[in-house]
Amino acid sequence: MTVNEKVKLLDMLKAGSSYASVARMYGLNESTVRYIKKDELKIRKTASITFSKDTKRVVTPRNKRIVQMENALSVWITDCRQKKVSLDTNIIQTKAKTLYDSLVPEGGSNKDDDDGDDDDDDDPAPREKRGFVASKGWIKKFKRRFGLRSVPLYGEAASADQEAALHYVEDEFPKLIKEGGYIPEQMFNMDETGLFWKKMPSRMFFYKDEVKKPGFKAHKDRVTLLMCGNAAGLMLKPGLIYKSLNPHALKNKNKALLPVYWMSNKMAWITKALTLDWYWFVNYFIPQVKLYLTENGLPFKVLLLMDCAGGHATGLHYDGVQVEFLPPSTTSLIQPMDQGVIRAFKALYTRSTMEGLISSIDEDDDDLSLKRCWREYNIATCLANIQNALKEMKQQILNASWRKLWPDVVHDYEGFTPDEVHHSTVDKAVKLARERLVSNEGFSNMTAEDVNSLIECHLEPLTDEDLVEMTRSASEEEEEADDDDEPEQRGLTLDNLQELCNMARAMQRAQEIDDNMVRAIEFSNSIDGVMALYKSIFAQMEKQHQQLPITMFLVRRKPPAEVSDTPPAASPASYRATTLPPTVSPALSEAAIGNPPPLTTDDEASPEEQ
Repeated sequence: MTVNEKVKLLDMLKAGSSYASVARMYGLNESTVRYIKKDELKIRKTASITFSKDTKRVVTPRNKRIVQMENALSVWITDCRQKKVSLDTNIIQTKAKTLYDSLVPEGGSNKDDDDGDDDDDDDPAPREKRGFVASKGWIKKFKRRFGLRSVPLYGEAASADQEAALHYVEDEFPKLIKEGGYIPEQMFNMDETGLFWKKMPSRMFFYKDEVKKPGFKAHKDRVTLLMCGNAAGLMLKPGLIYKSLNPHALKNKNKALLPVYWMSNKMAWITKALTLDWYWFVNYFIPQVKLYLTENGLPFKVLLLMDCAGGHATGLHYDGVQVEFLPPSTTSLIQPMDQGVIRAFKALYTRSTMEGLISSIDEDDDDLSLKRCWREYNIATCLANIQNALKEMKQQILNASWRKLWPDVVHDYEGFTPDEVHHSTVDKAVKLARERLVSNEGFSNMTAEDVNSLIECHLEPLTDEDLVEMTRSASEEEEEADDDDEPEQRGLTLDNLQELCNMARAMQRAQEIDDNMVRAIEFSNSIDGVMALYKSIFAQMEKQHQQLPITMFLVRRKPPAEVSDTPPAASPASYRATTLPPTVSPALSEAAIGNPPPLTTDDEASPEEQ
């Protein structure tokens, strides 16, 4: 519709016409009319300044390089917010220019692009000779597009407020516990953390190959993990935010059955929309907690603690759930998940990654096996390592993390504090690298400091190269999955189950080649136990695919008690009823026995026919 037509439509609504009558007059859906009414102010403002009310909306495509630069700049601002780095307009404009220059392809020039704005240009020089200048008009529109405001920035790396933390622990938190009557099983804390899931210390050959050779996953590729647990030691299934909704590595996988709750965001950041609309609160947190409390015979009464991070929504409401935000700049002092739980998890994840590398070497002594393993390390392998790390997150670790906030409920478990688990895991990872990966460059002289720096690397500021890397690969995997037309048979099909059963039968040869009969029998029994489920599925599917015999559609008729010379006439319906079981449909009956010829009555039939 033109602007003039929309104005006339709005005038009719203003005069008292109903949405339905206006929709019928213009041949529109009623929802479209309501949508136009919602934008009444913008439409009338456009009509008041346009030179022709018969014109339609004209959209000018934006420069793709500027759009990519703005996305990277948004990531950088969010990262600075989490690290409590003060920013102003001048700093943002300067960073925008450097990011834009870093996006210029090799041998290219940035002189052929404008500043991404159409007003407020102070430089009288032609636009094609200036390139991107980050003008006042651009920064104004950039703030509006990304919702930037001059607000206090709170982050995990902020200068800790000791006084506020002490006041909360001694006064406010005990008051919450007393008023709500909460017990450890009902007290939960959630926090998010970044995880560079495919990064190794820079001295190792992985880093060099990632830089030099194509085909490697960017070592700065990151995910955001949402970790939540209670004071009794329960760790809920974590949420994971990745940049791609359907990565190629998870093609044909049921995302509801992953070891994490899968979410997607172009920059893999936590946002208010994900916290509110996601599955996290309504479809993830609530169902898990309800099931847990029901199994323990406890009422559904929950207190959820969160920090004041910018991506955390403040409008979370649910009957029986009280959401409490910790005071600003106290996260590093009193938030349970930040008291070593996240660091312990990352240490366990790193060790699990090392063990995967070692298993690849055990399969093949060639050094190329290790590089090939790392080249094939994808997000699916990352999820497997996350699951392995979660299995080792004992109940005692989570309970000990509440010592600073709620010391009354913490039990003394020697050797299970988050710090002890972290140090022990790091030492094991270093020992594994030195003993089993000694022949590979960079592993022989690995130290605990190398592993610790890897665990804490998400706290380092993002460089321009990191930002460009993250934004350039935002849709690579999804495009790869969409463009992959190679047919592949995935899932529990008959052929795949048959192959799995054949592999299991091949492993039964252990009894033939092992001279230790007891060990061989135990191995065979364990294989049988594991394969029992798949064998049952295979038998059911095989039975369903078997061709049904025709005898299933026929029944033997009982001979009559007395045989008369003249058989009684029968209708087609009675004929079908006496020859077929009641479960066979009429359509199948006709297909199975054919349509019998019409029968005549005794009066119409001739003596010979009778």
